[in-house]
Amino acid sequence: MTGLLDPATAVVVVRGAAVAGPLLLVVALCVWRTPSPRAVGAAVTATAWAALLLLPLNVAASSFGWWTFRATGAVWFGVPVDLWLGWSLLWGAVPALIQSRLRTGPGRGIGALVLLTAALVWLDLALMPLGEPVVVLGGAWLVGEALGVATALVPALLLARWTLRRTHVVLRAWGQAVWAGGLLLALPVLALSPEPRWPAPVTSIGVQLTLLACLPGLAAMRELAAVGHGTPLPYDPPSRLVASGPYAYLRNPMQAAIAASYAGLALAFGEPALLLGTLVAVGYSAGLGEWHEGEQLRQAFGPPYRAYRAAVRPWLPRWRPAPVLPAATLWVAADCVECTGVARWFAHRSPVNLEIRPAADHPEILYRITYEAPAVRAQGVAAVARALAHVHLGWALAGWALDLPGVRHFGQLGADAFGAGPRPSRPAACTAGRLMVTS
Repeated sequence: MTGLLDPATAVVVVRGAAVAGPLLLVVALCVWRTPSPRAVGAAVTATAWAALLLLPLNVAASSFGWWTFRATGAVWFGVPVDLWLGWSLLWGAVPALIQSRLRTGPGRGIGALVLLTAALVWLDLALMPLGEPVVVLGGAWLVGEALGVATALVPALLLARWTLRRTHVVLRAWGQAVWAGGLLLALPVLALSPEPRWPAPVTSIGVQLTLLACLPGLAAMRELAAVGHGTPLPYDPPSRLVASGPYAYLRNPMQAAIAASYAGLALAFGEPALLLGTLVAVGYSAGLGEWHEGEQLRQAFGPPYRAYRAAVRPWLPRWRPAPVLPAATLWVAADCVECTGVARWFAHRSPVNLEIRPAADHPEILYRITYEAPAVRAQGVAAVARALAHVHLGWALAGWALDLPGVRHFGQLGADAFGAGPRPSRPAACTAGRLMVTS
């Protein structure tokens, strides 16, 4: 159809249709039936994931010759912004809203997802050649298409499905952490492309300190999933009040982490414009976040939330965890020298709301040092990492770093190699709830 138009008009038609078509589909689906808050959350998550992955895919496509773009104006890294946004909606919000309207039982849910995926792939295969003259396909464009389906479309569909069904909460939370970090932090910094004004070692230290500032945000995200069975997205909130992890020290750990990250990068690169991100994060938290999310929490949790607000500040972190931190127990085997050393270390630091007890007193046979709190159970290195949050903010940061995926697993391998491997707990002397080591 665009072949009948002059090149300039064809470019306008293709770029307009690329963003207007998916947008009209989203509007039509919303008018047809008002989406529930969870459906909105699914649409936001799926669109954000697709947008994050489609941008580097299209940049790589030009480098590998899968396809190139011939466009001027509203182009970022060689990619027309309207095509990028329209593609993100087509692979994100549109299928998420469609999924929210499908009545799928346990037996046919996967079948409907496969059919939806196949329909979107077929539609994309049909539309890509029609993108001339804006999109010029190369001989191996199907390779790029397959990579996009695998990295952007399928994960976006799964995140939407899991959000709608309230399943795989940990994967959903990590998915949100990835796209939030990419869209809210990495892409704005990439857009500014600041040139470092300091010597390389100074910039490197600044970037490393910025990564350290991200730890409370990641730990808070994980805490919402593990303890609250929800995610940071307001449309996919936790079902129980979370006062553990970073929330025992600070009321807004994720917003504070983003604000501190922008401030850290501004100092690391010597770029004052990055401080705008800090102002936006603080403004959102103090304005919309405090008004909307705070009201949601007050309605959902009532007096416990008011007590939590009274004990924890929004921006200035506590040095010791607040007394609202849920009580926990660290079960330690009395016949394990390494374990009893860990128990003494914790006992000498008077941890807040952490009781240390012999593993032999547990109703089960425990094979590793075990941490137990409401809705939480961790063993081995993960148990020690969680217990560190009961000491003070410095050790809590170390625990949150130790509990990162990969770091935790390597830490456990190292602990096992030095004699802290699994072993069944055996009876040992105990008094006043404190571990006693016998010779």
